[in-house]
Amino acid sequence: MRLDKFLQASRLVKRRTLAQRLCDAGKVTLNGKKAKPAAEVHVGDLIDLTLGTRRLVVKIRHLPTGRPSADAPVEVLEDRRESDAW
Repeated sequence: MRLDKFLQASRLVKRRTLAQRLCDAGKVTLNGKKAKPAAEVHVGDLIDLTLGTRRLVVKIRHLPTGRPSADAPVEVLEDRRESDAW
């Protein structure tokens, strides 16, 4: 799955175009390297995302098949801000 699609499907960003802009601006890293919007993501990958003053570090638990409903909790991510261990 493409990184920009994953960011939208996981609800980290609202729109895919925003995900593309963040990647182009260098605000998204995938496994420690600057990521392009078309980069392939896999289970276990680590995404570091900067949104304004917020920094999110998440590990992919599984890939979504579509955009989840607003009522369903997002279970495709694991918060990695508190832990540096894999």
